[in-house]
Amino acid sequence: MTKPELLAPAGNMEKLKIAIHYGADAVYLGGKAYGLRNHADNFTLDELAGAVAYAHHHRVKVYLTVNAYPDNADIDGLYRYLESLRDIPLDACIAADPGVVAMLREVAPDRPIHLSTQANTTNWKSALFWQEQGISRINLAREMSLDDLRYVRERVGLELEAFVHGAMCISYSGRCLLSSAMSSRPANKGECAHPCRWSYALVEETRPGQYFPVIEDETGTFIFNSKDLCLLQYIPELVESGINSLKIEGRMKGIHYVAAVVRVYREALDRYCDDPENYRCRPEWLDELCKISHRGYTTGFFLGPPKDLDHEYRSRYTRSHDFVGIVEEVKRDGSLGIEARNRIEPGDELEFIGRGMTGGRHRLTELWSSDGTPLQVAHPNQRITLRVPFPAEKYDLIRREKPVEELT
Repeated sequence: MTKPELLAPAGNMEKLKIAIHYGADAVYLGGKAYGLRNHADNFTLDELAGAVAYAHHHRVKVYLTVNAYPDNADIDGLYRYLESLRDIPLDACIAADPGVVAMLREVAPDRPIHLSTQANTTNWKSALFWQEQGISRINLAREMSLDDLRYVRERVGLELEAFVHGAMCISYSGRCLLSSAMSSRPANKGECAHPCRWSYALVEETRPGQYFPVIEDETGTFIFNSKDLCLLQYIPELVESGINSLKIEGRMKGIHYVAAVVRVYREALDRYCDDPENYRCRPEWLDELCKISHRGYTTGFFLGPPKDLDHEYRSRYTRSHDFVGIVEEVKRDGSLGIEARNRIEPGDELEFIGRGMTGGRHRLTELWSSDGTPLQVAHPNQRITLRVPFPAEKYDLIRREKPVEELT
């Protein structure tokens, strides 16, 4: 049995550090253009070089996305951009367009190329074709079932990668034109406005009285929504299928999302590979995934065609906890230097989330400013000092359960 890599999103340097802290084996990130998440913070060339150096220091790989579909007018600029990356020791570039693959091969012949899910690889013949083009890894389409994954694994020798967690697009492996048509923001160039999350009323004007059987509440009908993908309960099947990398979606998500998802999948993957016979998916892992912002969970196509229950007919995310702070320093006296990201005050019951599903809860009785002045409340972006009766580390995150009346 080969343990697959755990691949996490890194929308900026802070998210990269959080992903590494909580156990990612590799991260994927984008530059300021030519990827599919242009509204993430992303990385300048100098920032990218620093990110690679930091990750490699922690023995973590870095993959750069250049998986947008360029037009003729984009080619010269894209080529110059790829040339500017030549001296940055990236572990791979992720591409979808054959022309981009050709340019990557020309500019940096020895750099591995991973094929994006945007290339829509859904069968072993396509996988074999890309293998013959020198592609080293394919991120298989989300539309593939477990049996499909196994079938491809038996017939090709290159590495295979599969999404295991995160948002699902209603279009074929992300090939969506809704955003371009409705907001002039092309999804296939990284500008998606996510119109599948908008509220719609569906009617066919020549057929009065004939309605689609959709569910609606007072906020509208959200017929294009999908629940989020979650394959945590199928870690054994994924490992045994021979998949080389388990990928988490979410470069646009916050660090609380990255921390919670990575720590859960890290723990599950390690426990299964260490002791397959006695492994079981623990309820507390699923509980952890329900504490972050999500739209409900589905297995997508993994077990076969999705059912009606896999669609989410509402617009709101579900989130049971608020992210309130991050540990910036563990001081010599054992106190913690915290950057508040939300309001914190005495009486709050704070939950610290550490690596390896460690952590602790503490009802706050007092807090101080960074210079030792007692505080009645801490505001976002303020540096404060706390004491807790359990160990914590730099980059551990802090959250607080939302009041019942605020749950959405």
